[in-house]
Amino acid sequence: MRQFVDEVEIRVRAGRGGDGCVAFRREKYVPRGGPSGGDGGDGGSVVVEADERLRTLLDLRSMAMVKAANGQPGKGKQMNGRGGEDRVIRLPVGTVALDADTGDVVVDLIEPGQRAVVARGGGGGRGNMHFATSTNRAPRRAEEGRPGRERSLRLELKLMADVGLLGFPNVGKSTFIRRASRARPKVAAYPFTTLVPHLGVCELSDLRSFVIADIPGLVEGASEGAGLGHRFLRHLERTSVLLHLLDPTQVERGSAVEAFEALNRELTAYSDLLADLSQVVAVNKIDLPDVRASVSDLKEAFDARGIALYGVSAATGEGVADLLEVLYRRVCP
Repeated sequence: MRQFVDEVEIRVRAGRGGDGCVAFRREKYVPRGGPSGGDGGDGGSVVVEADERLRTLLDLRSMAMVKAANGQPGKGKQMNGRGGEDRVIRLPVGTVALDADTGDVVVDLIEPGQRAVVARGGGGGRGNMHFATSTNRAPRRAEEGRPGRERSLRLELKLMADVGLLGFPNVGKSTFIRRASRARPKVAAYPFTTLVPHLGVCELSDLRSFVIADIPGLVEGASEGAGLGHRFLRHLERTSVLLHLLDPTQVERGSAVEAFEALNRELTAYSDLLADLSQVVAVNKIDLPDVRASVSDLKEAFDARGIALYGVSAATGEGVADLLEVLYRRVCP
């Protein structure tokens, strides 16, 4: 399995334009000749392109500098130099390219095949054929090619998903996404937490579907850098619905209501955008008698907050289909 990398910094340099040429014609039947120096070719640009086949920025970690080709110099007989070839960097859909120095967004690649120039090549210099005048018919000057743009870019991958699945570690998110889609994150009978995000396509009847993203479990203080989850909160920013998965058996974290409120505090602290997203709440592991018995009381507690609560068992599949229908109606109202 390839390593998941969702943030890298690279430096890009566009090609320099070719120099213009100083040359003169020496052709039969052309009296006195004349300037015939051609223009230099434009330098190649650095272009980014969204490729739906890619899922990680891993390949860019070894690229300290990405360069486009220089333009070729002009030649005699009014021949222009060849333009430099563009350098295309293929990135996963959902990648945001930011100027590393200013933090400004250069491009946000949200559609497959979307392209954008992130460093434009320098223009080629004009040859001496452009500088002839009535008083200077044999100019001996030409322009130099202009340098291409050079800049540092910070690339951040934000997964493209409709629903974001979040919760504290070990609440059963990976088991849920395996049950709801064909995604196959690692699950086990011992406590551990997912280390990388996973995407899954949830297929419903009548050819309906939506994409769900499972991010590593959050811990309190995640928005300030605690645990792993803070690195992946950005992947929730493109979703339209958040699914909070709760596990009442984790008594060390207090009640399920307190866990839900703690998650929302982290979302608010990280971004107002996340705090304003539509939310659905589900209690997992209702196949356990103690959890099933607590669902009624939990529903009353969430009803008092104006929030509908759903009970599911990711292990057995109970309630999962109904919950997916609820999520689909939120995604496609």
